[in-house]
Amino acid sequence: MCDTLIKVEGVSKKFCRSLKKSLWYGMQDLGNELLGRRHGGNGELRPEEFWAVKDVSFELKRGEALGLIGRNGAGKTTLLRLLNGLIKPDAGRIEMRGKVGALIALGAGFNPILTGRENIYVNASVLGLSKGEIEDKIEEIVDFSEIGEFIDSPVQSYSSGMQVRLGFAVATALKPDILLLDEVLAVGDVAFRGKCFRRIGEILNDAAVIFVSHNEAQIHRICNTALMLDSGRVHFHGETAEVLQSYRGIRCTSTPETRVVKDSRVLEIELQEASEQVEWGGELKLRFRIKLAERMSAGFMLIHFASESEFRANSEVRFPKGEAVRLNMGDNFLEFTLGPVHLVHGSYQISFSVFDESGKKTVAQLFDVCRMEVFGPVGSGPTHLIPMTLNIQTDSGTAG
Repeated sequence: MCDTLIKVEGVSKKFCRSLKKSLWYGMQDLGNELLGRRHGGNGELRPEEFWAVKDVSFELKRGEALGLIGRNGAGKTTLLRLLNGLIKPDAGRIEMRGKVGALIALGAGFNPILTGRENIYVNASVLGLSKGEIEDKIEEIVDFSEIGEFIDSPVQSYSSGMQVRLGFAVATALKPDILLLDEVLAVGDVAFRGKCFRRIGEILNDAAVIFVSHNEAQIHRICNTALMLDSGRVHFHGETAEVLQSYRGIRCTSTPETRVVKDSRVLEIELQEASEQVEWGGELKLRFRIKLAERMSAGFMLIHFASESEFRANSEVRFPKGEAVRLNMGDNFLEFTLGPVHLVHGSYQISFSVFDESGKKTVAQLFDVCRMEVFGPVGSGPTHLIPMTLNIQTDSGTAG
């Protein structure tokens, strides 16, 4: 028996940003395939198309675990879908030997109307198991998933954690030769994640595992090799520690991928100044600019910290009802001083939110606006709420 279970050679996949053009290209490609011609314009990109995965090659043997890392949009999930046969590549070749277990998207493969038990039968049947084999496994799956009395309830009534537990239990209990996991350990409690790690360790001797995660600790724990994608291309493939070190270097030198959410009253919102490094127990300085089309009141502001080890912390300022701070039309400058910062040693992504006078409706948000490094003793006791003071200036002077 060949020990190479996954072989990927020059695989590429492109998508189209325009829905109308995507439908037109799809019709063209289908016609070319029916006529025995190569589809996709001989490999070049057509207007509005982009490479989601480009010229990716690797092999994975039995007993090996590969970690896929990269920023959002790097092509990790697309590559997993190609490997699982959910979409087909535009170029290249994929060989998969043996039974494949996959948990790529939350609730993927589950019929929401069917019960958890019925979905187990359906998923196991698709993998080629007989009814008797499924009945031998079903109690093990139910016990591992900890669904309990909800196993006979429709999956559409399950929480996200329950769906992940059931999906992971099904994917791993059937002893696959290849296991594909995409961010599944980001959902669920600590105890269940521990069970997942033990289960992966049990099947790894007889299987090949591909694991996608933004959590470096989980990648390091599970995988002996890693592959970093950047804009769909292989940036680095090698030993896990070396790839993670290269990934950290790129993150520290690149501009964060900031997502902005704002309502019609907010014309612009940006981070102007930030402390990139903070000593444990020190202070953090942040300065934001918000440009408004009209005057408005803000009753609540939140600064959120997210670490790679999944630790979360907040710093917030609330204004009593009826005393919400007034923000003027035009530019408003919000200067925050946070401290003492008692966060665990490590790297944190910072997000910022402004809420309306009621403190419930979001007015503006900046996600992952900057990165901050906290230096201090490893494992220093974390705090979940950091004290904060706020000074607001507008074009016409001091506000609120």
